[in-house]
Formats: sequence, C-alpha cells, structure tokens
Amino acid sequence: MVSDVHGNAKALARAGEGADALVCLGDLVLFLDYADHSRGIFPDLFGAENASRLVELRTARRFEEARELGRRLWAGVDRRPAIERAVRRQYAELFAAFPAPTYATYGNVDMPDLWPEYAGPGTTVLDGERIEIGGRVFGFVGGGLRTPMRTPYEISDEEYAAKVEAVGEVDVLCTHIPPDLPELLYDTVARRFERGSRALLDAIRRTRPRYALFGHVHQPLVRRMRVGATECVNVGHFAGSGRPWALEW
Repeated sequence: MVSDVHGNAKALARAGEGADALVCLGDLVLFLDYADHSRGIFPDLFGAENASRLVELRTARRFEEARELGRRLWAGVDRRPAIERAVRRQYAELFAAFPAPTYATYGNVDMPDLWPEYAGPGTTVLDGERIEIGGRVFGFVGGGLRTPMRTPYEISDEEYAAKVEAVGEVDVLCTHIPPDLPELLYDTVARRFERGSRALLDAIRRTRPRYALFGHVHQPLVRRMRVGATECVNVGHFAGSGRPWALEW
C-alpha cells in the first residue's frame, strides 16, 4: 500500500515485492518537493529560488501572494501544455514501475484524463468503485476537496460524497484524503490542516469497514486512530520514506 508517490519511481518499482498486490492511493505527480525545492515540475521550469519562495508563501498561508508569484512566472508561458508534457514524462516512468497486479486511485495533484494512456493491463484504476482483492471487498474514492491550493483534481464536497455513497459497504475503504478528523488532518511540518471529508467520516461510522486507508497528509500529527470498529491509517508519505505499508489480515 502506497500513497503520495510524488515521482519516486525507483522505490515504486520495489514496492510490491513479496505482496499479493500493490494498492496506490494517488498523487503520483511531483509538482514541487517541499523538502527539496530543486525537484519537481515547478523548479524545472522556474528554478529552485522561485520554488523556495512559493513554498514560503504557501506555508505562511499567503495564498494570494503565491498566486501572484505564479501569475508573474507563467506570463508568456502556455501553461497547460507545459505542465502536461512534464506530467506525461513522469507518468510514463511511474506507470511502468507498477507491478502486476496494481489497484490505484487518483490523488488531488493527479490528472485523471491522462491515466488511461499509461495504465497497462496489470493496473486497475478505480474511483467511486469497489473490487474484491484476496477475498475482501475494497472500495476506492480518488481526488481531493477544493482548497486555496487549487490542485488539479479537486472536486466539490457533493461530488466527493456521491462517490463515497456509490462505494457502499466494504471491508477496506481506500481514499486519497483522510476522514474529517483534526488529528488526522494536521501536518506538523507544513503547520496547517489539510482538508478531509465529512462524508467519508460519516460513511465510516455508518458502514464500519475494517480499515479506512488514506494518505495526503505527509507528516500527520496522528498516523492511525480508531473510529468505532474501524482502524483509520495514514499509509505514509511514500515519496519521502520509499517504504510501502503492508495490510495483513
């Protein structure tokens, strides 16, 4: 089980060793590495100094200033084609690293429209869907909710809730973002709360899956906690650790 791969193709190629299947909870793309400002699409285009300034503004929650910096840098650059070319290069490498079988859903920085071009026959992409793996029913809900960050795959609360509802009762509920619990949402390094889903929390309380697994928060205050009968687990920041989280029944 991995989440928040953010360009770590080398470790991804080893992530399924010894496992019956690999499950990926999204965020394959590396747009900007908050730990190493020289890595990612943004510094490749505009340099590490501008990347450091953007990280500083976002961390301070000065989002309008961050957007103004972005507007100045992108002036005269055809933004979407430039980003898409870079994302395609990353996807070609990352999807090639997936073992078979892999079950994957999208993160908030992913571009879902491109995935069908790169997902091979051993990779099953699921979003608002369920599937049986090893005799257990897994449900998948991809993407994130809308934030001032305006990452590529943010959707409305209503659309997200509809996908959660479509999954229904499962043994393992797999999402990119956590349920809406403060302990699971606070990033101790970025010093901010990420957005979690109230609909997801309500579904966990109502349907009582054995596990609710997610990523998104890279350095959470709490990595796991129980909600009734459900063990809620942040499976980790794979880009940083290079280590998958093993689900053993």
